Amino acid sequence: MTTSMDNMRMGERPAMRTPPVVTLQEWEAARAQLLVKEKALTRARDALAAERRRMPWMAVDTGYAFEGPAGKVSLLDLFEGRRQLIVYRAFFEPGVFGWPDHACRGCSIVADQVAHVAHLNARDTSLAFVSRAPQEDIARLKRRMGWKIPWFTLTDRFDADFGVGEWHGTNVFYRDGDRVFRTYFVNNRGDEQMGGTWNYLDITPLGRQEVWEDSPEGYPQTPTYKWWNWHDSYAADAAPDEKWVEVSDAGEAAFRNRQPSTNL
Repeated sequence: MTTSMDNMRMGERPAMRTPPVVTLQEWEAARAQLLVKEKALTRARDALAAERRRMPWMAVDTGYAFEGPAGKVSLLDLFEGRRQLIVYRAFFEPGVFGWPDHACRGCSIVADQVAHVAHLNARDTSLAFVSRAPQEDIARLKRRMGWKIPWFTLTDRFDADFGVGEWHGTNVFYRDGDRVFRTYFVNNRGDEQMGGTWNYLDITPLGRQEVWEDSPEGYPQTPTYKWWNWHDSYAADAAPDEKWVEVSDAGEAAFRNRQPSTNL
């Protein structure tokens, strides 16, 4: 009898031990059982994001400088006038595997999965990548890879001071006038989930800013779904589109009226 180890010695993969094939009723029962745990995870994730919005802030008093496409800029400039800023430290510089044609493979996967930043911008949030490569190299890389993310060159101790000198990581900042505060930091496997609009907003101090969220008193919140738009159609201070309000209200009502055991 040939064993899995025999197959491996012969250069073959061991046979996959796949789950059983079942009837529709059995499959739905298995899904319902797993859905209980998935719903608990969703609620735990929401609760963790609510706790994150209550984390203390750290004042940033150093005047960090970066190089951008138009020249020297400050950390404050990276906000682009918005209240929130998410900064990812991507490794693209001499000595990094792939240089000068590519950035770090892991950082490149992160860049590949970043959603259109217009949706973050609509929630008063900016996103920026920073690296030590010169701007001309960053511009060339962005053209090659089709990335539209704002990307700046590090010129000082920003990376060392914010935990991303030797490893990738995502820092979150909040702007109150000209004052800047560090509000959150995630690295290692925590960065794997970054890229989507919702995951980015969930690590910010203001969150998604929708009425269902558990946020501190006075935090900005708008009706769920109503601010959503096509990425080329956001307009500052625009009222929600009446037709979209009608469509989203109907969709939400239908969702709420479904059997609670069938949705997350």
